[in-house]
Amino acid sequence: MSTERKENIVKMSRSSKKGPYVDERLIKKVLSGMGTKENPVKTWSRACQIPPEFVGKYFQVHNGRIFIDVFATEDMVGHRLGEFSPTRTFRGHGEIVKRTMDKT
Repeated sequence: MSTERKENIVKMSRSSKKGPYVDERLIKKVLSGMGTKENPVKTWSRACQIPPEFVGKYFQVHNGRIFIDVFATEDMVGHRLGEFSPTRTFRGHGEIVKRTMDKT
């Protein structure tokens, strides 16, 4: 595929008439006063988009194994919670093994 063609491909997004997906339970928890550093909102909803009401709140987002601490900032508005809780652990590319030349 040429580079010109790759630039024209756009991912399908959620319908604009539906609006962004925000989990109703998370909104209730944030509006009730949860989301402080001592009392973060614990969630499995990785697909939930971050609305402006979440700015300045603390979340614990599940990554499939553990909960990752996430602090919502203004730059994160419009992104998904799961983007800030990585599911894979990068352990590096292969270990470099020093090769020795043996004379035979």
